[in-house]
Amino acid sequence: MALSPTLSGGLRAAVAMTVLGCSTGVTALLGSYPLPGGQAVRYTLAAAVLLPLARRTGRLRPRLTGRELGLLLALAATGLFAFNVLMVQALRHTDPAVVGSVIGCTPLLMGVLGPVLAGRRPEARLLAAAAVVVAGAAVVQGFGSGDAVGFLCALGTLVCEAAFSLLAVPLLPRLGAVRVSAYSTALAVPMFALTALVADGSAALRVPTGGELLALLYLGAVLTCGAFLLWYGALGRLGPERAGLFGGLIPVSAALSGALLGSGVLHPGELAGSVLVGAGVCLGLTGRRPAPPTAAHTTTPASRTVEPVR
Repeated sequence: MALSPTLSGGLRAAVAMTVLGCSTGVTALLGSYPLPGGQAVRYTLAAAVLLPLARRTGRLRPRLTGRELGLLLALAATGLFAFNVLMVQALRHTDPAVVGSVIGCTPLLMGVLGPVLAGRRPEARLLAAAAVVVAGAAVVQGFGSGDAVGFLCALGTLVCEAAFSLLAVPLLPRLGAVRVSAYSTALAVPMFALTALVADGSAALRVPTGGELLALLYLGAVLTCGAFLLWYGALGRLGPERAGLFGGLIPVSAALSGALLGSGVLHPGELAGSVLVGAGVCLGLTGRRPAPPTAAHTTTPASRTVEPVR
């Protein structure tokens, strides 16, 4: 029996955000590896998988328009490059709990910006659901201390997290999830490579240890390839405001995986926050689906507990 678009999209979004949250322990293995060089390797591995997938039906079609190329460059620069750079800077200046709490506001931000960019009024039910999810994520993550620089970097990371989805929305109808993932990933490689050369020079790369190699393979193949495809597939089925609700699963899955792996202890507050996140997601998914973007906003259709890096 075929799944409904809501159920299919919900499953994709849930798995994608769970994979992202569970990558917390994996990214910790790269703590001593050069950041720009490691990210360049990670996205190179992902592009080596995604680009052949995009070519499997022949040449890479349809050809990109100037607007699409601009959106893809903006997506790679914000949702991939700036997201990782700002995340590291935020964690150097403030507690991970503060960073996680700020990023936990992603569902609310997407609930407002998603419909506004599509020329619609934000739906009250979805805003209420997003507020419940944000509250639950904040309870799971907790609160910590830090300075103004760390908080500003965390806000920048929040904007980049939303841009990763919102910039992809007008691209998905014509290009599809595979091409958007492949192109944005490939465009991120020179951004990180150039930064690595400028920042670290000859020390930009080194032979990874066994644990670091496994971490790079996980981040490149499982997270960047698998989760990207699942997430963009969910965006096409649910829309940004409803898909954004699943961002609350990031701190939840990070806390649960930490407890299962023995790197953390599950507290009653985390369980209560998980229940709030689940309630908010259910509230948002049971409402009326927002209308799809109008022709003016799309092209013609064709045929983290430490937050993880994306």
